Amino acid sequence: MKQLQQIIHHIAPINIIGDKNITVSTISNHSKNIVPCALFAAIKGTSSNGHQFINEAIQKGATTILCETLPETLHEHVTYILVHNSAASLGYIAHAFFNEPSKKLNLIGVTGTNGKTTTVTLLYQLFTKLGYNCGLISTIENKIKDQTIPATHTTPDAIQLNALLEKMVNANCQYVFTEVSSIAVHQNRISGLHFKGGIFTNLTHDHLDYHKTFENYRNCKKTFFDLLSGSSFALTNKDDKNGWFMIQNTSAHKYTYAISSLADFKAKILEQHINGTLIQLNNKDVWVKLVGKFNVYNLLVAYSVARILDENEEHILKHISHLHPAKGRFQLLHHHKITGIIDYAHTPDALENILKTIRELKQAHQRIITIIGCGGNRDSEKRPVMAKIACHLSDKVIFTSDNPRNEDPQEIIHQMEKGLSPSEKRKSISIIDRDEAIKTAIHFSENEDILLLAGKGHETYQEIKGIQYPFDDYQKFSQYLKELNP
Repeated sequence: MKQLQQIIHHIAPINIIGDKNITVSTISNHSKNIVPCALFAAIKGTSSNGHQFINEAIQKGATTILCETLPETLHEHVTYILVHNSAASLGYIAHAFFNEPSKKLNLIGVTGTNGKTTTVTLLYQLFTKLGYNCGLISTIENKIKDQTIPATHTTPDAIQLNALLEKMVNANCQYVFTEVSSIAVHQNRISGLHFKGGIFTNLTHDHLDYHKTFENYRNCKKTFFDLLSGSSFALTNKDDKNGWFMIQNTSAHKYTYAISSLADFKAKILEQHINGTLIQLNNKDVWVKLVGKFNVYNLLVAYSVARILDENEEHILKHISHLHPAKGRFQLLHHHKITGIIDYAHTPDALENILKTIRELKQAHQRIITIIGCGGNRDSEKRPVMAKIACHLSDKVIFTSDNPRNEDPQEIIHQMEKGLSPSEKRKSISIIDRDEAIKTAIHFSENEDILLLAGKGHETYQEIKGIQYPFDDYQKFSQYLKELNP
């Protein structure tokens, strides 16, 4: 229970109508979760407007309402907080309600199109190995030290996020590594948080179904860095054309990392193999278990952050050699006849990166067979682009269903196939059923072929018409590999 004045001191309300000393038992932006004496935040979302549920929230016991527009009828025993932006205000209120947890942690956020999940996972692993209690907030999972909590969003909403951070404080976590999505920035999910550092990975085509233009998408990412304080650090990818743009207006201490440019922290690839890579980090050689140039960038970030935070370089290099990729990120399955790779690649850039990596690693006699789909109710512009990349860099392509959501999977595949040349079409087939597509790819593969199953990675479901059906790419792939003759 908190006094209202305790949790609104960081916002500037237009007006407060009612008892300013009212007690708040909990906060929620979902009317169904309301309990007596709760504060209900009416948020204008993309699919619904929380202001429509104010009366329902009051009927369930809400005694404080955060809103941008006052309802026509005001209840005598209810306090109304009128603000310009409910979502932004909720972030500050949630942070105060949960005892300002980010001020008691070293909270480090990672944003960018690709690499966020792997980067925060590597940072979590590295700093745990360096002897710290760590928290992780990622697309795949959330972790409080060694306790795993299922993840529902890349970045949880402001209430869930602050509640999770408070649990990490109570568990004596010292460092927390979190993904920061552009949508989370735009929806003010990180409002009120204090970040020790911010990291930019890269920027490519994604989420235009939400942001509408690339400029909007890019500017949302930049906003994260604009909000960093002078006591924070900002680490950016100098090889990315948007790298300097991201940090040009930040108050944070600026650092750069790169493979191809002069930077504060440098990496060089010395040798590449299917099971690992020999790299150089600031002129020190180290063998790592991760594969691909994109993963060298991710490892370089982990190294850079540890050096920025004054960790011993010898210890960093020792532990970096033992780090492993996140689930569903270049995840290998070995059979003596076939090499399988599961990867979350669901953007044109990510798909191109992983296929180019495979081509660099494969031997002349090995074929690349790619199984790929595109998600429904998401950016449709990237569908033909991804299909073309898959056909250009693979020997055989099977177009299949990903998470069609509320779209017709056959129509998604038709959109992917638009613009393919006759030769590209000849090397591709479509099998809507993802299970059948995997089985088919394995059974018509030849000795030592490399099969890439892209798009879903760590996900353990397939979403069709609002229902999530159990479907695990790794599990399916493993099952059919075992059924092959030895």
